[in-house]
Amino acid sequence: MPQDQLSTKRNEKSFPRRDFLKSASLGTLALALPFSSLPAFLKDMPMGIVVHSYAARWHSKADSQKYPAFDDAIELMEHSKSIGAGGIQVTLNGWSKDFGKQVRAKREQLDMYLEGSIGLPKSTDQIADFEKEVLAAKEAGASVLRTACLSGRRYVNFHTKADFLAFKKNAIRSIELAEPIVRKHKMKLAVENHKDWAAEELVQIIKSIGSEWVGVTLDFGNNVSFLEKPMEVIKTLAPYAFSTHVKDMGIKEYPKGFLLSEVPLGEGVIDLKAAVEMCRKYNPDINFSLEMITRDPLEIPYLTEGYWATFDRFSPSELEQVKERIAQYSFEGELPQVTGLSAEQQLAFEEENVQKCLAYSRSLLHL
Repeated sequence: MPQDQLSTKRNEKSFPRRDFLKSASLGTLALALPFSSLPAFLKDMPMGIVVHSYAARWHSKADSQKYPAFDDAIELMEHSKSIGAGGIQVTLNGWSKDFGKQVRAKREQLDMYLEGSIGLPKSTDQIADFEKEVLAAKEAGASVLRTACLSGRRYVNFHTKADFLAFKKNAIRSIELAEPIVRKHKMKLAVENHKDWAAEELVQIIKSIGSEWVGVTLDFGNNVSFLEKPMEVIKTLAPYAFSTHVKDMGIKEYPKGFLLSEVPLGEGVIDLKAAVEMCRKYNPDINFSLEMITRDPLEIPYLTEGYWATFDRFSPSELEQVKERIAQYSFEGELPQVTGLSAEQQLAFEEENVQKCLAYSRSLLHL
């Protein structure tokens, strides 16, 4: 059994929890102040925003005067700057070189960092389009290109180990197709742990590629869904990290396993200060980008047969230890949920969560 999994027999707590009540007043103060009024030391390295933090507002069809849709990277960048963020990570979606120039002009005007989010080529005939997006991102001044190998979730998408291994083979091939392009243009490609790879699996993939231009987008919370200890995941992947998805996670039991949800920073189970320090240890220039996705909790059905199709099964005693830890660190109150909210209410809830996270980041993480 992997040593970094939630069911480990070590006596240490697997999910350190901060005393949020002691820090809440600082977070509230930071949220109340305009960014320009904050002390200088809080503005040195502002946290950025991943586009998925605005999943509801990005290309929204809602007719909202208070929360108008973000239709492109420039609109997202302008809003992010207005609430004190230091940069954005945004999908490229077929950017032209001309649009890349427009993004660069706005980015330089606002003095923000930019990271792109790009799809991998699945075959040789997709390489040319991939290269066009790389060039557009470079024209815009992007420092890193985040990518993901799986759009879904491993325990949902794959029902046999053979299915997963076929996906793994194709995913590695896609990274191999992309590597010469990012190397040619000196752009960093960062593969996310996107509920597809266990931490050690992703390390082995990066090592097998063996390129200084291919590393990791380190998501702080995704691998909780694999029963891996968050800090062990961060320690494992930080040496290879080019970019980050900063998030905090709430967990709560349900009959088939546990519910997992992004929650405002400081309210969940991730040791955020330690995670930031670990990332900086290996990459002092790394950007910290918030991915606070406001949605219904995800179901992690680890007590069902299907969940284990691509994992080594735990023993009954190991499963019991997992259940005990989940109960011990259960989220207080209800996890965030959007079902039943109107479009306007969902947009408001999303904005509230993003701003809570930025406030926490300024006051407690000094980002």
